[in-house]
Amino acid sequence: MKIIVVSDTHMPNRGKELPPVLIKELKKADMIIHAGDWNNLEVYEMLKEYGRVEGVYGNTDEQEIRDAFPGKKVLQAEGYTIGIVHGDGNGKTTEKRAFGAFEEKPDVIIFGHSHIPYVRFDHRVLLFNPGSATDKRKQPYYSFGILELGDDLRAQHILYKNKE
Repeated sequence: MKIIVVSDTHMPNRGKELPPVLIKELKKADMIIHAGDWNNLEVYEMLKEYGRVEGVYGNTDEQEIRDAFPGKKVLQAEGYTIGIVHGDGNGKTTEKRAFGAFEEKPDVIIFGHSHIPYVRFDHRVLLFNPGSATDKRKQPYYSFGILELGDDLRAQHILYKNKE
């Protein structure tokens, strides 16, 4: 199973359209996960053209996103448990807040908020932040993630300089 993972799209402020490199991968996705800061439902409408979309709201999301998505979610896919949370809050690092959001630890925790691509195991849990496909901030590249679930668990970032 191929899951495209995005977060912090901040659209339309940080882009009017999804980047072509992201669209290319969305066309091959079995599922799409958004870890918050969509900013409005138009992003959901764009993503759902490519398949099933799961997600959570982030700290900058409008009420319509908060009404449509929870702040935290756990789902099952291909025998894996995936937790999704934005990761905002006070104190600790974004990674520690995301890890601490789940009492029962899933196999994977997908989070956003920092706009920094991140992949690391912590206590046998894969922590995965896709970065941002449209708002790289101080990062050298825009990014999103690909999570592949099967006999093996694979996570990778797709990095690119131009979002046009």
